[in-house]
Amino acid sequence: MARQDPLRNMRYRLEIDGIDQAGFAEVAIGDLSNEPIEYREGDEITTVRKLNGLTKYANITLKWGITDSLDLADWHQLVVDDATPLDDARRNVVIRIQNEAGDDKAAFEITKAWPCKYDPTDLNGKGNEVAIDTLELCNEGIKRIQ
Repeated sequence: MARQDPLRNMRYRLEIDGIDQAGFAEVAIGDLSNEPIEYREGDEITTVRKLNGLTKYANITLKWGITDSLDLADWHQLVVDDATPLDDARRNVVIRIQNEAGDDKAAFEITKAWPCKYDPTDLNGKGNEVAIDTLELCNEGIKRIQ
């Protein structure tokens, strides 16, 4: 059997419904958790049963260097505008992890994502860094699909 080395975390790309964004400097995929419910009936032994409870999906954080593209800022503005229903701002996002050759090897699907926080870059006249914007996405599901 051929050896399978782990994928590196530096080659990835995102697909966001209707938004063509070239690349991101950093993508933080939030954790998935199920809150256990402890349950015991009076006639059972003194051990508490644990049942599955609410499933929670942490937010996804995207960081990218500012360009002249307004796609992500406009997406956040859909949520800010009271005239737009939230369902119109929800998007499906796929994060694809690539091998050294650029082939897609693993993927995560984020469902019903919408921007809940937009953090524009800080500016510094004496700085020497790239201007980075941050967008945080609330979501209703994170699933490994590949």
